[in-house]
Amino acid sequence: MSASGNYAVTGTDIAAAAARIAPFVIRTPAIAGSAVSALAGRPVTFKCESMQRTGSFKIRGATNAVRSIPEADAPRGVVTHSSGNHALALATAAAERGMPAHVVMPANASPSKRAAVERAGAHVVTSGNTGAEREAMAAEVQSRTGATMVPPFDHPWVMAGQGTIALEILEQVPDAGTLVIPVGGGGMLAGMTIAARALRPDIRIVGAEPELAGDAEESKRTGVRAAQRPPVTIADGLRTPLGELTFPVIRDLVDAIALVSEDEIIAAMRVIFMQEKLVIEPSAAVGVAAILAGRVGGSLDRPTVCVLCGGNVDLAQLPWSMPNMPNMPKA
Repeated sequence: MSASGNYAVTGTDIAAAAARIAPFVIRTPAIAGSAVSALAGRPVTFKCESMQRTGSFKIRGATNAVRSIPEADAPRGVVTHSSGNHALALATAAAERGMPAHVVMPANASPSKRAAVERAGAHVVTSGNTGAEREAMAAEVQSRTGATMVPPFDHPWVMAGQGTIALEILEQVPDAGTLVIPVGGGGMLAGMTIAARALRPDIRIVGAEPELAGDAEESKRTGVRAAQRPPVTIADGLRTPLGELTFPVIRDLVDAIALVSEDEIIAAMRVIFMQEKLVIEPSAAVGVAAILAGRVGGSLDRPTVCVLCGGNVDLAQLPWSMPNMPNMPKA
């Protein structure tokens, strides 16, 4: 597949984003996953965005957005709605440019996450818990402040920033045969796909998604953007539906979406903690689960690169230690 088509971002946009954000983000390591390679019967490398600033890949898109705002608009700041990694990333990026950040967070957001966003310098506004209530409150804040809206995933600046991960991977693992990328709203998957197709049209690209949040798989299979599933998967960063801008890229240029169960996510997360000695959040275990379940396809000889998208996990709430979680086999 090639990246030709009328999409929200281009390879040129992503290359520009890479230069723009370079002083502010970490070039995260690509680490050979010896335990997962042995279990899966294929060479696996982890792109460790879990080691990125603010603990996730989200700082890339947030920084690209903040640094793309014209000087005339910068004093009015930015606004978004998020209860997780994007909120912290945008607050951090805005503070580094000396801009105000207004972050709408639902009433049921984790108190620790809210505190982290406030420590980063953002003004936090509480909204209702539904997506519609969050979006309505963000629109009201934008109207009142004149701030620039920076959505969590469905924006060209954000998509371009996330796409820079693929540029790094193809420099670090030039013979990569398959990319495995978790998908929620699709900003990372779409951005990385555009970047990878521009440089390596032959590379296999697989999105990984929880079965309980399987709207991306349905959208890919039917060609029609599916509705959001109930937000119940343990992979809380992947509960969002595909965006209007991200969907066409995924529909046209991604090879497949692999679905995994909750038990498979938890088991994969445990393998990464116990055998690879890496700290990841449940959303980052979804790609690993797809590899271990044998659902990504592609060459078993060339490296499979799996994006570990975040490491923001409450160590007191590890799923295999919680009484309401299934008993998982030892890693």
